[in-house]
Amino acid sequence: MLGLSCYILADTYFIAKGLGAQGLAALNLAIPVYSLIHGCGLMLGMGGGTKYAIKKAQGDEQGGGRWFTDTLCPAAALAVLFLLAGLFCSQGITALLGADTEVFSMTETYLRVILLFAPAFLCNDILICFVRNDGAPRLSMLAMLGGSFCNILLDYIFIFPLGMGLFGAVLATGLAPVVSMLILSLHWLRGRSGLRPAKGPPRLSAVCAIFSLGLPSLVTEVSSGIVIIAFNFILLELLGNVGVAAYGVIANLSLVVVAIFTGLAQGMQPLVSRAFGRGEEEAASRVLRYALSAMLTIALAVYLSVFLFAGPIAGAFNSQGDPALQRIAVYGLSLYFLAAPFVGFNIVVSMYFTSVGRALPAHLVSVLRGLVLILPLAFLLTALMGVSGVWLALPATEGAVSILSLALLIKIKKPY
Repeated sequence: MLGLSCYILADTYFIAKGLGAQGLAALNLAIPVYSLIHGCGLMLGMGGGTKYAIKKAQGDEQGGGRWFTDTLCPAAALAVLFLLAGLFCSQGITALLGADTEVFSMTETYLRVILLFAPAFLCNDILICFVRNDGAPRLSMLAMLGGSFCNILLDYIFIFPLGMGLFGAVLATGLAPVVSMLILSLHWLRGRSGLRPAKGPPRLSAVCAIFSLGLPSLVTEVSSGIVIIAFNFILLELLGNVGVAAYGVIANLSLVVVAIFTGLAQGMQPLVSRAFGRGEEEAASRVLRYALSAMLTIALAVYLSVFLFAGPIAGAFNSQGDPALQRIAVYGLSLYFLAAPFVGFNIVVSMYFTSVGRALPAHLVSVLRGLVLILPLAFLLTALMGVSGVWLALPATEGAVSILSLALLIKIKKPY
């Protein structure tokens, strides 16, 4: 997941160097659509992969194959929808995201290409989840990292030597999942795969179950996009495009941190699901404790790094030396990343609920943090505190939801 987040982080760095503040603003306006595509892929992959892991732990290989088929079919339907949106709706979506005349063309280019590559993103996310649950987590990790490093290399080649601008950056991002899937194909070529699509149409009840279990993963990703959209509109009003560009630095670094916590949670999922499928409650609890301990260590390291090195971090993405962008980004980093431990706790606990088939509490945590609380708090705190309120909205939201997450976890674990 850290490798996956480098797709966007590499774009941010090279676009900042090659295209300046306008390129950063265009990228930040388009990121929510990428989050939606990636979130849909994770929803299907995590929902289907959880069911596959439980069936496999119970010795039902054929049943696992059915869940693989039930996952691929809705993925194909979503791929078609995203393709059509890329072909016919990219300008309208760009306008809805708030792009003004200065950055409209660049934003529309990024959106169109990302949507046209959506089938590759969806398929890659699903295969990575299933291959990990099929006993090959190292290959999944290598595939993610291989795609990411390819993206970084192509970013540099397309933007600088070839001078392809923003189109080159998004083309590099779109080719990354293709490279990742080529690496994943080794799982089948080596003959080690237990993944075989089953014959017959998808089961509607199974598709609903996949969507239900995977919804928290979708909300986790989409919530980042929703927060970015809301904050973009607020900052455009308060500070103009330079505020959006500064937030672009903060938001992209935030995506990296969320990706680390999501990767930790996804690594936990197969272990918890297998233990749950075998009735080993204590083993599942032990894995959860390991995940939470790792999360707190990472969160502390992240915040200390951001707090101590906010100036150099912002400067790395401020190629034009814009003093306003630097000032806004440094101040925002120190407040925004107070949310790190709460974000990590909510992601890990929500994934635990998903891993043991408890869809309702997972939905509640995800929807509250991604949709219900963050938007009203953002507007309320901005009205009360100005720009400081924008940066504090995420810590306030995640902190409140973490209290609920802890209460739900205690309630579920109390019998044990």
